[in-house]
Amino acid sequence: MRASPREPLLDSRAAMMHATYWKDDDILEVRFSDQPIAREVSESWHVHKSYAEDGELVCVVFLDAVKEGYFTPEANGRKAA
Repeated sequence: MRASPREPLLDSRAAMMHATYWKDDDILEVRFSDQPIAREVSESWHVHKSYAEDGELVCVVFLDAVKEGYFTPEANGRKAA
């Protein structure tokens, strides 16, 4: 789920996880799988989970991520680009 056509501020890839943060929209998306999304669940106003057909967690989206304290763009004393 892409929040905006702008380039993300953070684009960090790991073997099984991909996190993308859009600063202008304050949205953090953490993907755990490339499987197609079959079902979405709103855990709260700010947290939304997406699942594959087999029940695997595919993605978690945090709205107002920094404002709500789910994410900080600073790591090890450095700010994201």
